[in-house]
Amino acid sequence: MKVKKFQAASMPEVMKKVKKELGPNAVILNSKVVKVGGFMGMFKKTQTEVIAAVEPVQSQPQVKKNTKPKSQETVLPKVHDQANSEIMKELQSLKAMVRKHEEDRIPEGYGDLFEQLLDQEVDEELAKQWLNTIAAAEGDPHPSGDLLVRHVYEQLKHLPFGKKESQKRFVHLVGPTGVGKTTTVAKLAADATLNKQWNVALITTDTYRIAAIDQLKTYAGILDLPLEVAYNMEDYAAAREKFKDYDLVLVDTAGRNFRDPSYVEELDELIDFSQDTDTYLVLSLTSKYKDMNDIYEQFQHLPIQQLIFTKMDETSSFGSALNMVIHHEVGIAYLTNGQDVPDDIIEATPMRLSRQVVGGIRL
Repeated sequence: MKVKKFQAASMPEVMKKVKKELGPNAVILNSKVVKVGGFMGMFKKTQTEVIAAVEPVQSQPQVKKNTKPKSQETVLPKVHDQANSEIMKELQSLKAMVRKHEEDRIPEGYGDLFEQLLDQEVDEELAKQWLNTIAAAEGDPHPSGDLLVRHVYEQLKHLPFGKKESQKRFVHLVGPTGVGKTTTVAKLAADATLNKQWNVALITTDTYRIAAIDQLKTYAGILDLPLEVAYNMEDYAAAREKFKDYDLVLVDTAGRNFRDPSYVEELDELIDFSQDTDTYLVLSLTSKYKDMNDIYEQFQHLPIQQLIFTKMDETSSFGSALNMVIHHEVGIAYLTNGQDVPDDIIEATPMRLSRQVVGGIRL
């Protein structure tokens, strides 16, 4: 590969130089505006600088007569070893630049799908990677949304989506304040009671908000379910013992500022997550991905089995949820889409999330 740097007053002028010297097959590796010339740091001119490259035309090697003395043949390569090494390093760097340029490009015809993913707030690098993979595998210059749905589904299908029936009686819902944990507890309790005819009990450790206790008491009264309020580890242990023969015990935990490390430490002091339990991290779909990620980092030392996403009805963007699932290799159990108990909760599936992200396109 022949690589050369060019400078001119404007991009059209520098391109003429590139074409004249390297020909029409030259590739632009990099371009920038530089200041050159001047006197004592002043009166510098603005120039456009371009690094271009072209693959040399292959030709048949020619055998040359050896006219140099033997002594020169052994000395000359050593003189140029260091220079050759520097050239090879520069060439490798330029080739890496070319590869990166190719990876950053959106395949021709895939611009609409790329914009759709960005509108959904899917991670940009993830979107580029998927579209390049699809283009390489399918070779379709006019891909459909269905093609992208299927590809996203393939990335998700190995993860634990939906409610996995287990022998764990105690289910904890943890997460920051305002995401709807208490209402979600009520929806799960109503589903288990009314649709599965299970014996269900409730425990709340959210003693920071009187309103939260009253809200759960109201739901417990409507569903005719027993409820215990745990102010400390002893209360929590006593409640577990009391409800040990129930089919399902749902535990509503306090929602606090997730940026406060003491909040998660208090959960550890109040609740025993190691015994016969499942733990779900509840997040709001209206949150930014960065905030979701920060919340997950705060709770990651807890045994989080799956995520629950709330407020599906308050947003049209699902890319943040997809980013969480892909980057943390964690599945989603449920999505909630309103305040009605028990109706506004649906089981999550890889296909449902794939369709939501690509814009509700049906296969």
